[in-house]
Amino acid sequence: MLKCSVYAGFGYLCGSVLFARVFAALLQKGDITSSSPDKNPGTANAFLYGGFWCGVLTLCGDLLKGFLPVHLYLKETAGASAAGVWLIFVLIAPVMGHLFSIFHGFKGGKGIAVTFGCLLGLFPNLYPAYILAFFFLFFSLVVRITPHSERTLWTYRCAAVGMILLVQNGYVAVAFLLIALLVNYHMRSYHMRSLDEKEEKCQVRILWKH
Repeated sequence: MLKCSVYAGFGYLCGSVLFARVFAALLQKGDITSSSPDKNPGTANAFLYGGFWCGVLTLCGDLLKGFLPVHLYLKETAGASAAGVWLIFVLIAPVMGHLFSIFHGFKGGKGIAVTFGCLLGLFPNLYPAYILAFFFLFFSLVVRITPHSERTLWTYRCAAVGMILLVQNGYVAVAFLLIALLVNYHMRSYHMRSLDEKEEKCQVRILWKH
């Protein structure tokens, strides 16, 4: 339990570092959140409003802050099977930090990149990351859900079902289900959605049909 607390605390603090803000400031790009409709300090806005290098550095930082706590914890505990129920807390912590950053008044980003980082931290078991990536691609290339916030929410919801049905380690599945619930709650909050998205009805269309 002590190891779990240390790595979960480490993960939460890592997650609380919003790299979009950090690199935008270092590269003198100003406050990118003030320019974006959803005010999201994440990778997409780092690319859009901070430029290529700001986006790349933010993506790497957000992936790494999810990867490191989980991967180091699993190395310390000899793998996911030995980690037991405590793995749930370590997996959730970086995402929790990103969503509710202690350094920014408990406000943060959407948590997409850091979620992938956490799942990649399960290496060599990348199956959970593949499931999340599949649904992101599916709802981008096959079935398009608009607005973007709804697309993200349905991606997490479907990925959570996929994890429960297909991932052998139940603790990983439970952790992702809790992450999906946190992301759903956070994305539904006012500051994560633009007024245009709030007014736009959810629509679903198959891309090869016009």
